[in-house]
Amino acid sequence: QVQLVESGGGLVQSGGSLRLSCVASGRTFSSYTMGWFRQAPGQERKFVAAIRRDGAITYYSDSVKGRFTISRDNAKNTVYLQMNSLNPEDTAVYYCAAKQAAGVMTQTQSYDYWGQGTQVTVSS
Repeated sequence: QVQLVESGGGLVQSGGSLRLSCVASGRTFSSYTMGWFRQAPGQERKFVAAIRRDGAITYYSDSVKGRFTISRDNAKNTVYLQMNSLNPEDTAVYYCAAKQAAGVMTQTQSYDYWGQGTQVTVSS
């Protein structure tokens, strides 16, 4: 069992930056693919970014590519999402997800564990 706790959300002006963190419980964090997803009001949860267990491979949605960076520190059981050039369309609850796997997945149904989410609001 893995428990995930996100932090770092908040209110930011358009063009600003935020860094989200997700801390995982347990001693096998380095065996998990980690992902970030987001869900805006009235919309389905959508893929944002994912990172392989060793950090060597990352995937991004087209909407955030070039603005967001996913990274991880296996020694700290933490995955990060650096978000730059934020715009109001990035407003959503952001969720961290984990799957014990060798590959990298972009679909919500592929992940087994989820955090409770952190709100990101970007004002225009």
